Amino acid sequence: MAGLGVGIGWRSELDLTIERMDGVDFLEVVAENIRPAQLPESLRVLRGRGLPVIPHGVSLGVGDAQPPSPARLAHLAACAQALDAPLVSEHLAFVRGGGVEAGHLLPVPRTRESLRVVTENVRRAQDALPVPLALENVAAIFGWPDDELTEAEFLAELVAATGVGLLIDVANLYNNQVNLGLSAVAALDALPLEHLAYVHVAGGYERDGIWHDTHTQVAPQPVLDLLTELCARATPPGVLLEWDEDYPSDDVLVTELSRIRAAMSLAGEPR
Repeated sequence: MAGLGVGIGWRSELDLTIERMDGVDFLEVVAENIRPAQLPESLRVLRGRGLPVIPHGVSLGVGDAQPPSPARLAHLAACAQALDAPLVSEHLAFVRGGGVEAGHLLPVPRTRESLRVVTENVRRAQDALPVPLALENVAAIFGWPDDELTEAEFLAELVAATGVGLLIDVANLYNNQVNLGLSAVAALDALPLEHLAYVHVAGGYERDGIWHDTHTQVAPQPVLDLLTELCARATPPGVLLEWDEDYPSDDVLVTELSRIRAAMSLAGEPR
């Protein structure tokens, strides 16, 4: 994967902000929010400046029991082609079953049988896409009682079987550490980071001992510390800031990109 740099998630509410910001090397756009045949003018402007744009899906459901929808895959493929994207990203998540939408990116049961199903779903998605696929670890709100593998082990075996890339969200690792007691550093040690496509950073807030992964706050220092830990283990092709609501001033976003760069640079310093 070629170097992407430091980027930000494109949102229509941030279009003019991003167009005038310095220090943005690449973008990510939620695939379900755009029409490939009629891209937003801002994305066309930014693409014209040479900024790579990655379509990021949120509804494919590679963790579902049934195969991915051909229509959803066709949309992702069309987004990739319209944006001349270097890759497409999605989530390792369960999103629907029996015609019922979960309304959330739920963790998949980490069993051998589930791994077999997800592996086949990923292969179908890869066959339908014109560019490589990367999968993101999710912010879990619970764990399945019959799990046989850790999330890192599940992802490692999935990568070994399919060659799929990894989109590692360090904020989601932090979420799972706070809410489920799962060591984020142990996950980084077990993940096949040589298959890293890029990284997500985001903020949230803690209330009554529960971390809420809202993408509406600056990234807390522990999330940036995890980014430093990741960068000490591998060089990420790209690191991207997500912000989804309660959009802040331009200065806040510029500062967040600077904090990301600073956290990355600390990986090379003596510990």
